[in-house]
Amino acid sequence: MNFQYVIGVDMGGTNTAVGIVDTRGNILCRTQIQTTEYTTGEAYAEALGEAINRLIADNGLTDKIKGIGMGTPSGNMNDGTIAPAANIPWAKNQAVPMAKLLTDITGLPCRLTNDANAAALGEKEYGSAKGMRDFIVITLGTGVGSGIVAGGELVVGHDGFAGELGHVRVVRHNGRACGCGRSGCLETYASATGVARTAREFLERHPEQPSVLRDITTRPISSKDVFEAAEKNDALALEVFDFTGKILGDALCDFIAFSSPQAVILFGGLAHAGKYLLPPLKEEMEKHILYIYKGKTQILISSLNDAEAAILGASALAW
Repeated sequence: MNFQYVIGVDMGGTNTAVGIVDTRGNILCRTQIQTTEYTTGEAYAEALGEAINRLIADNGLTDKIKGIGMGTPSGNMNDGTIAPAANIPWAKNQAVPMAKLLTDITGLPCRLTNDANAAALGEKEYGSAKGMRDFIVITLGTGVGSGIVAGGELVVGHDGFAGELGHVRVVRHNGRACGCGRSGCLETYASATGVARTAREFLERHPEQPSVLRDITTRPISSKDVFEAAEKNDALALEVFDFTGKILGDALCDFIAFSSPQAVILFGGLAHAGKYLLPPLKEEMEKHILYIYKGKTQILISSLNDAEAAILGASALAW
């Protein structure tokens, strides 16, 4: 049978978005359920499976769906489980066989992986990496994730968890504490939370330097605040992005040496600050990259719409 549609599922920490996607990457319709209102993984899977079945039936697409692709925190593509995930109460202390549970409920084959790998597959199928066989997607959100494609295939490793480039240590001594339990990880510097943390450190370190960020006193500074300050040509905010871009550029030198990608694609909220991040990033890359890789790797910003990218990325697993 020539299937024309798949299901894409993006499981976030608060909500789970579901969409029916066609071969061109159009999302025909969507729905969502809450992620954390359930007490067990089985109860969540039942609610999600029922939502998928309703979406298919309501749109007259019964027997026209090839399968389900799902992007999740701590998703393991090798065995279809959600490994213990700190921010998901029902998956905090045990692995949940989510792919099998959804297949039992919907009758559709299901594949899942972590959200950064899903983003990489979305770029390969629908976005900036279309036609590429070797590339890396770096997701710059609350944390830093990565999806590595080499020879046209995702790099997942023997246990399904390869490619955690956000937890490569970029500051070896006296680095920032990371939620993973280590220190100096890229995530603590190049994520949205890392940018906000840098801004707070710079404000404290340079009390004499004026900045519109000093006017924010009733709540914590966010990366959005830093971006808006940079848009006003605020010198301290621009320094924050320069610092962040250089750290990311240094890290990319090592990532490129690992897999020699055609492109590194920046994805996620912080990627929208590309005009401030890219110049220092590229300058630092050019300065430190091994000569045999010079000029061979493009640095691109994702072309996927943020509101659709997660569903599209997940759906790419099902084709």
